[in-house]
Amino acid sequence: MSRELSTQGDPLQYSIFDPTGNITALVESPVPIERQPVVAAALMARHPGVEQVGFVRFPDPAGVDRSVLELRMAGGEFCGNAAMSAAALLLLRCGQETLQQETVRLRVSGAAEPVEVRLCRTGADSFRAAVRMPPAQSAEEKELRFADRRGELPLVRMEGISHLIVESGSVFYPMKKDRAAAEEAVRTWCRELAADCLGLMFLEEDADGCQLTPLVYVPGSGTVFWENACASGSSAVGMVLAARMGKAVDLSLRQPGGLLRVESDPAKGSTWLYGRTRLVK
Repeated sequence: MSRELSTQGDPLQYSIFDPTGNITALVESPVPIERQPVVAAALMARHPGVEQVGFVRFPDPAGVDRSVLELRMAGGEFCGNAAMSAAALLLLRCGQETLQQETVRLRVSGAAEPVEVRLCRTGADSFRAAVRMPPAQSAEEKELRFADRRGELPLVRMEGISHLIVESGSVFYPMKKDRAAAEEAVRTWCRELAADCLGLMFLEEDADGCQLTPLVYVPGSGTVFWENACASGSSAVGMVLAARMGKAVDLSLRQPGGLLRVESDPAKGSTWLYGRTRLVK
């Protein structure tokens, strides 16, 4: 389950998970926070398919106390896909083989309160997962400019990350096909909005439902990725559409890596993200 990598002479133990194509490396060896971006860069260089790196800590040496699992992303951001993968790693470490639902609570970077993850094993190393996403801190329409474009976009500020929803009717939507411009825009807007991290969620509704193309910039790790799937961005979309419609929504969002489902209920103030994760190799 674990692989090893030496960085400056220090051996690392880590595992790689595939949560809907958003390939995530989880490091179990202790790494000082100031070195985590460097270690993450080394891992992503060794495994080009890895889109993000998280660092997990099991204060209980046996790894069986589920109340103390901690996850910190390399850039200090919040990530729902990494949270479900870290919860799956804990169950694998515990030798949990039941097919019944198991609940894990994690302390995750970018989230003030512990995050609840519900898992159901579907195979030797694979799980269905549901993550109770942290609530939005705020949601508003934000007027933005980039090059010769000017318009408003929904901005959802969440703990540890913010997202701009770029719908197909927006003046900014054509940047989906101009990746250099989109990557420059997400960096620029992240600074202007004073966001810890920023995602551009390109959203298009069609006859088959909704298609989402996520672009995420994490200044703390210096990464810009067109992600195969984005859990927090999917949740932000659900929150915006639920608020706009004034009722609960249940959305299936097709993304490059597969399908993520979001349930968001503004009356209850709750948003659940549903997906799958599996240990790679």
